[in-house]
Parts: sequence; structure tokens; C-alpha cells
Amino acid sequence: MSDSLPAVIIEPEQEANASIIWLHGLGSNGHDFESIVPLLGLKEGSNVRFILPHAPSIPISMNMGHVMPGWFDIKSADGVGRSIDSRQLLVSALEVHKLIDIEIEKGIDSERIILIGFSQGGSVNYQAGLTYDKPLAGMLSLSTFFPTAEEVIPHPANQKLPILVCHGTHDVVLDISHAEKSLDALKTLGYQPKYLTYPMAHSVCPDQITDIASWLNAQL
Repeated sequence: MSDSLPAVIIEPEQEANASIIWLHGLGSNGHDFESIVPLLGLKEGSNVRFILPHAPSIPISMNMGHVMPGWFDIKSADGVGRSIDSRQLLVSALEVHKLIDIEIEKGIDSERIILIGFSQGGSVNYQAGLTYDKPLAGMLSLSTFFPTAEEVIPHPANQKLPILVCHGTHDVVLDISHAEKSLDALKTLGYQPKYLTYPMAHSVCPDQITDIASWLNAQL
């Protein structure tokens, strides 16, 4: 394995002064959200480098052991509960830390780095973002769940991390109760997450893209 995850990198027209690391969901890859990037309409002066990493291919127990891109194994799942390989999640979170480190080495201030994660990618980012040892600009959690909520020890550097949680009210892959549990856990940890819901399934919708763009512009 190379020093960092392979990724789709989208450079801004001018020299980058901010970075967004965007993790895809189970069975997908870094190209999944590539088409959304041009729709975000980030404000002038926000020269954002997008890093869209590819998860390694691993057997997924829940899917009969089929090998597919995943940040961690899901051993079993129903609407409200998931049994996962926590060790693999922690390894993936450390890979996100490496990607952040690389951006800082390239001259991006940590407070100009945002983590976005969809589904499994959001689960990894909860762990990665809260435990990173330098302050980040924010974390956006899309249609996801927070499996390490009871074990995570947030780093003081990110005790005031701005967090936006988005979820679809018609999500049958990850019931909206997952978002509500995540919000409760974040509040218990001392965070003040913003929460938005949409009449959509396990996906992203146009209204949400508009809201994501507004939130990103506010953080940057």
C-alpha cells in the first residue's frame, strides 16, 4: 500500500488555499461525488482542492462476503442496528489523518480543511475528524451513522468543530434514527451540530447540494 490512499484530486484554477476530503459510501469509489463539485458554487477566493479517495476492496460479510470498495466490514445490519469491524474503521480514520497531514504539508492551514463523508465514509469521518490533533474547518455528515460514538475520545483541538448532519426521511438503507442517534451522541460529547433533513432516499438531492454549498462557504 502506498503512503496514502489513491484518490481523485480536483485542483482549483488558482493555487489552493483550502482542502475538502470527501469519502464515498460502501461499494462506490472516489468518482461518486466528482460530478457534484462543479455544482457547489464556492465563493470567490475559496480555492479548494478536492480529495476524493478510493476505499480499498474488502469482503463485506453483510453482502455474502462479496469483495467491494469499503472503509470497514459490516458484519450484520438491520434498520436500526449495525455490527461492524471497528478495527478496520479505526485504520480508515488514520488514513484520513494522513490525507489531512499531506494537505498541511502542501501549505493548507488545518483550519481550512473540511471533511465530508457519505454513509460509511461519514462513519469514518466522525472518528477521524473528532480525534484529529489540529483544528479543522468543519465536518459534513451525509446519510451516515456514528458507530464509534461510545468509544471516541475527541481531541481538544476539535472540541468546537462545526458539524452539519444531513439525512433523508425516506432512507431505507440507513434509517433516519441513525442521524438522530448521531446528533444525541455529538451533543453528549459537547458539540452543537446543525441538522437538515430532506424527502429523499439514501442519496443526495438538489436542495441539499444548495445547502451544502452555503454551509461550506460559511466555514471557508
